[in-house]
Amino acid sequence: MEGKPRGRCFCCNRVFLMLVLLVLVSFLMQFASADDIEHDDAMAPSQPGCSNSFVLVKVRNWIAGLEEPEVVGVGAKFGELITDFEQDHSAPLAKLDPEDACTDSIKPLQGYTALVRRGNCEFTTKARVAQKAGAVALLVVNDKQELYKMVCSENSTFTDITIPSVMLPKAAGNNLEDALNLGKEVRVVMYSPRRTLVDIAEVFLWLMAVGTILSASFWSAWTAKEAAQEHNRLMKQERPEVPAEDTTAIHDAEKYSKDTIDINEFSAVLFVLLASAILMLLYFYMSDWFIRVLVILFCIGGFEGLQTCLVSLLYRWFPKAGTFFIKVPLIGAVSVLALCLSPFCLTFSVGWGYFRLSSYAWIGQDILGVALILTVLQIVHLPNIKVSTILLSCAFLYDVFWVFISPKIFHESVMIVVARGDKGDGEGIPMLLKVPRLYDPWGGYSIIGFGDILLPGLLISFCLRYDWIARKSLLRGYFLWATVGYGLGLFLTYVALNAMNGSGQPALLYIVPCTLGTVLLLGWWRGELKSLWFKGDSLYHFSSEAA
Repeated sequence: MEGKPRGRCFCCNRVFLMLVLLVLVSFLMQFASADDIEHDDAMAPSQPGCSNSFVLVKVRNWIAGLEEPEVVGVGAKFGELITDFEQDHSAPLAKLDPEDACTDSIKPLQGYTALVRRGNCEFTTKARVAQKAGAVALLVVNDKQELYKMVCSENSTFTDITIPSVMLPKAAGNNLEDALNLGKEVRVVMYSPRRTLVDIAEVFLWLMAVGTILSASFWSAWTAKEAAQEHNRLMKQERPEVPAEDTTAIHDAEKYSKDTIDINEFSAVLFVLLASAILMLLYFYMSDWFIRVLVILFCIGGFEGLQTCLVSLLYRWFPKAGTFFIKVPLIGAVSVLALCLSPFCLTFSVGWGYFRLSSYAWIGQDILGVALILTVLQIVHLPNIKVSTILLSCAFLYDVFWVFISPKIFHESVMIVVARGDKGDGEGIPMLLKVPRLYDPWGGYSIIGFGDILLPGLLISFCLRYDWIARKSLLRGYFLWATVGYGLGLFLTYVALNAMNGSGQPALLYIVPCTLGTVLLLGWWRGELKSLWFKGDSLYHFSSEAA
């Protein structure tokens, strides 16, 4: 059985559409910080002696003379502000008596750092008790793993508190306390190194996102052009009595109905509503088993995407293997080239799933993620700017609501909680691209959700198809300026991320105005907005110029 292969290998478009639903959760992971701080005190007023900026603090510690892994805490709003200068000498650690530090200590701690438990009284009371006992610093052990910002009570002054205070997560504090209970000597030193303004990871992630969209756009436009040319040629051979211009549109439409999926107005709105439902499901029910289900779905989508990309790439060198098909039970006709590549793609996907928690797993995750995005953008199309505007506007509102407005309802940002994986033992969902920060003293990853690439990519791919059929030059078309707008929007997201001290940012807040806004403004300025709005790349179906 022979024939020219289409974009995909195993599944028909309608089946693959189920895998496209996987991308719904791509909205969930936007730009997030490595900080793990509860932002429930944003309205806390600054008062005399209580106006410090909240900073992450590294606590180096030695137990019985051996240095242990650094502990990360958060500095208090009161007391001495911890700087990026690491002190030359460590201080011994000791527990206050009583442990909650709510009443005067019966144990002097001159020259010691005091370790106390959270609860029973205000944080400022604990700091005053520790300072009165002679402590040079205070470590407060939280009753949860998350960090909590230590604020002050209202209508008072706190200039008398001079020692630095730091909140530690529960596990880290318990580890230090256990060592003290065993009679071991514990010494600590605190400092807060500053982040670099720009990390190479952000540059690399920017290039990866822009490069993925460029590759997907040219693949989509080139496939459409080849389809039109191929069917125009076949019609000339099979029905020479029919003029080519009368038959091209018919066969182009048939080709697109089989190989592509056009988003309409209803599905654009439904897409965002389903994404909201999945986000809420993850927020309330995320657990280890839920994460494993998402990992399995990602492996399936990554396998399909990687196989599709490799088949399309290698077909140029192995056309016979790509055009010879074999019937496989339960699957149907599969090209020999796809069968040969399947073991490699399956091994790669399953291998990533098994080793996903290793330090180098991000490489495999990015490869599978890019392959999946490329495949989706090659199959799913926006037919015109009308649908583009509805989809991107809904996504814009979605991003803003779940990052900035949801804290007023749920007392925390739903999207950021899911993105950090707070309810999944720290393992986040895999539907994102990430690169480790190389020069950040706090480590972590720079990340971008699939939605921040996929949704603008749909618009930019449409712009290139429109430019090709309308025979527009690079400067007079829309593709170049939409791509520049995307790069600018992504850059502004990084600027906002750094300006907000690492607080999670909805990337589409900046990307949508820079991409969709640019296309709409140019279309209005050139008098082509009506054609973009209603016809769009449907010109492929109705114009013989596509061939």
